[in-house]
Amino acid sequence: MFRGSIVALITPMHEDGQVDEEALRRLVDFHVEAGTAAIVAVGTTGESATLSEPEHCAVIRRTVEFAAGRLPVIAGTGSNATTEAIRLTRCAQEAGADAALLVTPYYNKPTQEGLYLHYRAVAEAVEIPQILYNVPNRTACDLLPETVGRLAQIPNIVGLKEATGDLSRIDELRACCDEDFDLFSGDDATACEFILRGGQGVISVTANVAPLLMAEMCKAALAGDRERAEAIDAKLRGLHRGLFVESNPIPVKWAVAQLGLCESGIRLPLTWLSPAAQSEVRRAMEAAGIL
Repeated sequence: MFRGSIVALITPMHEDGQVDEEALRRLVDFHVEAGTAAIVAVGTTGESATLSEPEHCAVIRRTVEFAAGRLPVIAGTGSNATTEAIRLTRCAQEAGADAALLVTPYYNKPTQEGLYLHYRAVAEAVEIPQILYNVPNRTACDLLPETVGRLAQIPNIVGLKEATGDLSRIDELRACCDEDFDLFSGDDATACEFILRGGQGVISVTANVAPLLMAEMCKAALAGDRERAEAIDAKLRGLHRGLFVESNPIPVKWAVAQLGLCESGIRLPLTWLSPAAQSEVRRAMEAAGIL
């Protein structure tokens, strides 16, 4: 359903922590103009953990409205409570989102059977296409390839965002899933190689600040042009590191603010990027040619 550079969009906020809808509109336009393939609204980079359900649904609706059919919108609807994930996914469908992205239930540490039943319950409750999201270093929960293979048999579960950074998993996942099941990298540092090895794209933090370069890298990798893809990716390596110098999305929100696209708003317990880290992120932005 989706190919290329998909931005894991930040949720712009005023300095008092309230959602900034005008900045959200600017960001959507920014990505349309840069050739971003799709937007993930209110994923984990979008601070889903600190938005209330009404705010969460409102940001999805606004993102769909601002996109106005110019590019697809994937709504982040994951939760560690299955009932809440169903409510958020239903909200995404009602808002007109093209798909939903559901992170594995964090903190609970469910078994593989629990993960299977969780995702099956959401898929059976809401018809919208759904993408699984595995990021064990943040959730303390690893969705194993065998479980992905079981879930891939459910018609409206259409893909996986794999953020382990373990490239050996691509072959394992392909062995468990049909060819029409989409695989997306969730790790910017290894995304280029992930796509060259057969992935369909990346759901990217880096694309928040370098959308044109990420789109061009993905296009080259999807075409099998290793030399061009790696050359573009080399310009982005500093960003791939620097945007994780503190917990995501702290560095990327600071970087987007430096581009003049949003205010310096973030919600506790997250804090604004420390002065010591700002110089590293600035150097990475300069090296990529975006400052």
